[in-house]
Amino acid sequence: MIEAAQFVEAARERGFDWYVGVPCSFLTPFINYVLQDESLHYVSAANEGDAVALIAGVALGGASFGSAKRRGIAMMQNSGLGNAVSPLTSLTWTFHLPQLLIVTWRGQPGVHDEPQHALMGPVTPQMLETMEIPWKLFPTEADQIGPALDRATEYMDSTVRPYALVMQKDSVAPYELKKTGLSGVRSGVSAAPVERFEGERVSRHDALAKIIAKTPEDSTVVLASTGFCGRELYAIDDRENQLYLVGSMGCVTPMALGLALSRPDLRVIALDGDGAALMRMGAFSTLGAYGPSNLIHLLLNNGAHESTGGQATVSREIDFASIASACGYALALDGDDIGIIDRLFDAHDVDGARFARLSIRTGTPGDLPRPKIAPEDVCARLQQHLGGR
Repeated sequence: MIEAAQFVEAARERGFDWYVGVPCSFLTPFINYVLQDESLHYVSAANEGDAVALIAGVALGGASFGSAKRRGIAMMQNSGLGNAVSPLTSLTWTFHLPQLLIVTWRGQPGVHDEPQHALMGPVTPQMLETMEIPWKLFPTEADQIGPALDRATEYMDSTVRPYALVMQKDSVAPYELKKTGLSGVRSGVSAAPVERFEGERVSRHDALAKIIAKTPEDSTVVLASTGFCGRELYAIDDRENQLYLVGSMGCVTPMALGLALSRPDLRVIALDGDGAALMRMGAFSTLGAYGPSNLIHLLLNNGAHESTGGQATVSREIDFASIASACGYALALDGDDIGIIDRLFDAHDVDGARFARLSIRTGTPGDLPRPKIAPEDVCARLQQHLGGR
């Protein structure tokens, strides 16, 4: 058994200063230790997939932590691997964004546990291997910590993909939580009143063109959701400060949060779609709680899964702006008028993340291209662009 401090401090020396996850009793000592150290960052995620996407955003930012490369850890119970499959297979793997996973081994064969772990326990190693994520057992002796972290970082640096440590029961000694609440969250503020804009709906093309005009390459990053949003942004103007998600539906917002938190020098714009937003609505609560003032969340709502044939979503009946307001966003806008984008970008003295839902028309150019640049090359180009700032 090791102490939480032994692992966390060894990890800190290697650049790990971001911890994001969903609690498990095995992880309690870690979470308690990190929460009480203001020089480390802990974000409580709504689900395990959001945790992976958020750490992917930290990795995307590429900034250093002291003399070491900045790194992040996504923590989860092994039952949460199901929630994390999509971002692990179509975000971190596809875009070559490394992170360390700490996965607790509930239901380990030969160890008595609750019935809900009876299936996941035995198949946990197989799940990681199927996703091509190498893993080792979490260290249980102090002299094992350094070599374990060195193996992980060497793999992450050489492959730019995730690596997992699987934690058995009683690997870490208890650590008392002496602090209440969470660091870095907005608290004690009243809900922002929703501002409504009426007008004539525009096309996605017109909305994206206006966004491009508002996002200079030297100071902003634009992350576009999977589907036609990213493809049409690419078709209008393929710029070095843009990233086009493929797959990992719903992950654009937690990824943008990770980038915005770790790179306060940038303005980060998450271009969302109604289908994607519906898939991971828990992310609204995380962005509302932790979202910094350099984060903009714009939802382009056409009421359809347009890239798969135009099937309707239920979004027309949902007041996304009121949800954003209730979740703690500092600015919440809703409407049909393209002028909402001006208000979203130009509002002053906004202390927290800002949100707008712009209703747009359906319809996409028939000759809309797919990006000719591979996802990992788009990511590398963006990281090189940010590194040169």
